[in-house]
Amino acid sequence: MSVSMRTDPLQQLRAAAAKDPKAAVKEAAKQFESLFMQELMKSMRQATMSSGLLDNEGTQLGTELLDTEFAGKMTGMKGGLADAIARQLERQMGIAAEAATAKPVINRVSQTTPLRSPASASEFVARHTEAAQKVEASTGIPATFMVAQAAHETGWGRKDIRMADGSTSFNLFGIKATGEWKGPVARITTTEYVNGQPRKTVQAFRAYSSYEESFADYAKLMTTSPRYRDVVAKADDAKQFAQGLQRAGYATDPAYADKLGRVINTTLRLQRSMA
Repeated sequence: MSVSMRTDPLQQLRAAAAKDPKAAVKEAAKQFESLFMQELMKSMRQATMSSGLLDNEGTQLGTELLDTEFAGKMTGMKGGLADAIARQLERQMGIAAEAATAKPVINRVSQTTPLRSPASASEFVARHTEAAQKVEASTGIPATFMVAQAAHETGWGRKDIRMADGSTSFNLFGIKATGEWKGPVARITTTEYVNGQPRKTVQAFRAYSSYEESFADYAKLMTTSPRYRDVVAKADDAKQFAQGLQRAGYATDPAYADKLGRVINTTLRLQRSMA
């Protein structure tokens, strides 16, 4: 198994070692171990799970972020792989003896480049759970289902709907600016399915002043629109909730229910790991 990196880690370490060699080696070793664990989990998943023909970029991203979260939790344990890597790096760089006599460094930030993804699935879940719980109280839809739907619609926050100036629209649920909407809008190119075939089209979406406002508007849509009455009534089951949204025409993607169901399962696993 090989892990490729865009920059030479030894070169980074040599630059950082001049200031704090021991800390630099320790941090780099943890990052190497994290990369190894991510690749290991990816290989295990590929070996034990069949390919999902209905998987999309959003569900795959959720799985990758979940693997990253678990890999991070298993990284840096005492006596683990990181310790062995650190000892080997110290020998290769010839800094072990120097580090033993180096003066302690206080409040120094490691100079190595972080290798983990800047986005975090657990951060997305934590950020939106409170707002989702408030909507759960008024709609009966489980907060987990709504957080998962927001994750699916925005690619875990990485592909949110943007205004013309690049700022976020705070639209977590892909609600379009149709009907009686009089507020600001964001026009973007999106994919719609016509007769089962994907087509690119420019659509206007609602824009809000906060994520909380997005959740509130979603709650209003789900509770006041007759087309979603059955969805709310059967929202105690993840599969029925996802299928109900598809039947009600929430999205034109014919595989929307299957994709959303996968993201709900990922969200549930994340919440258990965060508990």
